[in-house]
Formats: sequence, structure tokens, C-alpha cells
Amino acid sequence: MKYTHLPHTDIEVSKICLGTMTWGNQNTEEEGHEQMDYAVDQGINFFDTAELYPIPAHPDRHSLTEKIIGTWFKKNGNRDKIVLASKIVGRAEMSKFIRTTGFSRESIIEAVEGSLKRLNTDYIDVYQLHWPERNTNYFGKRGYAHDISDHWEDNIHQVLETLRDLIREGKIRHVGISNETPWGTMRFLEESKVHATLPRAITIQNPYNLLNRLFEVGLSEISMREQIGLLAYSPLGFGVLSGKYLGGRSPEGSRITLFPNYKRYSSKTAIEATQKYYELAMANDLSLAQMALAFVNSRPFLTSNIIGATSIKQLKENIESIDVTLSDEVLKGIEEIHNQHPNPAP
Repeated sequence: MKYTHLPHTDIEVSKICLGTMTWGNQNTEEEGHEQMDYAVDQGINFFDTAELYPIPAHPDRHSLTEKIIGTWFKKNGNRDKIVLASKIVGRAEMSKFIRTTGFSRESIIEAVEGSLKRLNTDYIDVYQLHWPERNTNYFGKRGYAHDISDHWEDNIHQVLETLRDLIREGKIRHVGISNETPWGTMRFLEESKVHATLPRAITIQNPYNLLNRLFEVGLSEISMREQIGLLAYSPLGFGVLSGKYLGGRSPEGSRITLFPNYKRYSSKTAIEATQKYYELAMANDLSLAQMALAFVNSRPFLTSNIIGATSIKQLKENIESIDVTLSDEVLKGIEEIHNQHPNPAP
């Protein structure tokens, strides 16, 4: 395994982070425990979860993933060996069964207390805002369109004050943001620069993969210059970049087969680009999945690559991508395909 540091901290994390959002729906508690055991054996010490998980969100299943992690901690007594990240839901139709108050002080405190209880822990290492309260950066939405119905008032200072108080209480250690825009990212950083007592966001968890490199437009420069590390999610684009859906295939039990509404990475242009990436991988004796993951692993703004799997076989292949170094020829080929099919998935 390879390791990096969470920016502005002395916390060392594996460059591969174990994603958990299938546990409690596509995966049982036993399978979740098996994945954590295997990941730790391979040198992974960084787990990412959220109060909303598993996905798709559902009133009967929300927060089951955190509970599964909590029972694993209780069984093994190894909380101190894991760097743990979780998230509070934003205001949205799909999460209103959890709460509807957005990032008010009361909401954040309630969310943290609930996660701590479910996770069987006294603290969370990186606590993240799952998505903005503003009407922006939703799944499937490319770019910003001003919405006059959005009555959000800038409360970023108040949000950071609440998170600061939770840090002082020892319930969280650091703060991260997720699904953010360049403007939102800089606002959070600005507040912590102007007001020294407020915590600085150290990570940003956004999608990044061969089919969606929009992070490179604005956010990558912020990441490098401000040292806010990317936690890349969907590095395989809902499994599309494994190649298993090529040729119109629909593998039984796979994510898009089970949840056909998840079409973000399944447009005609995305499929065309995936075919090109598949051919490039095959020509260089690589699996498409490992080439796609190795590309993400190689980015200078990456802190950790959040992988997910529904089987140990998939998990093994994904973790082994850390040992794959892409040649200059492969990287050139990736750029050529990207120029032909730029960001086909929003």
C-alpha cells in the first residue's frame, strides 16, 4: 500500500480508501465485515461512510452502513487503527426522512451524535458536509445555473463555528466538504483564513474518473494551491469503467442492473468513450478497471481514491491498482481519448 497525509495534519492515510455505500443493501453485515478485514490486511487504514448510506437512500435502510462499521469496531476493538470519515446529509428530497433542517447548529450536532452512536466510537476523524445547501452540484447537473427560488443565505461562518465547537469537544477531528463547487470551496477556505479560530476544510470529496474530469476545471488548481486534498469518489463510474456493461451486457446483481435510474455514466458518448478506454487498456495488457483506478491514483491533487466493491474479488482487483504505474504511452492515449470525448458524464 502507498500512503499520503491528510493536508495540514500529521495523519497518514492509505492512498486507497475503502468506500462503504453498498453495505446494508447490496452487501450484508457479514460481507461488510469481510471487506473491512481484507482491506486492513492489504494495508488500508482509511474508511469513508455517511449517515445516508447505503445508497440508494431509503427510509428503512438509512444509516445501516454506519451500524455495520460500528459492529465491526466493537468486535475487533481496533478503532484506533482506522482513520474514519463520515458525512451529514444536505437538504434534499431524497434525505428529508432523516431531517430537513440543513446545516443548522442543531442539525449538525444531531447528525454527529447519531453517527458516533451507530459507529461505536467517540470521535470521527474527518466530518464532511455531503453536499451544499445551495441549489447547485446535484447529480446529473453540469455547471451552475442561477436559481431565483434558492433562498439560501450564507451561513458558512455559522456552520464552521458549530464544527469548531465539536472539534473542541473531541467529537470530530477535522472538517471536509463534498460535492462542492470552486466558489463554495473558496468560501469555506476564506472563512477559516479570516477567522483563525474556525477549522479549515482539509479535504473535498467529489467525483473524479476517466468519464468525469470536471474537477480539473477550477477545483484542481484550488486543491494544489490551497492544499485541500481530493477524496475521489466513483473512480469507476458506477462500475462502468470496469467494462462489464460493454456490448449491452447487464450482469446480474450489478449496480446499474439493480438500479437502472443510475444512468450518469451510461450515455451514448460515455459508452463510446468507455469502449475506447477498454481498447487502450487491452492493447497495453491492463484491465480497464485497473487502468482507470491507476489514472486516478496518479493525480497530484489526490489524497485518497475511494473504491467500492460488492465482492472480495472486485475489492482485490481494485486495491491492486495501487501497484500499477501507467506508462507515458498509456497516459498519452488517455489524453487523446479524453480530447475526443471530454467529460461525457456530468
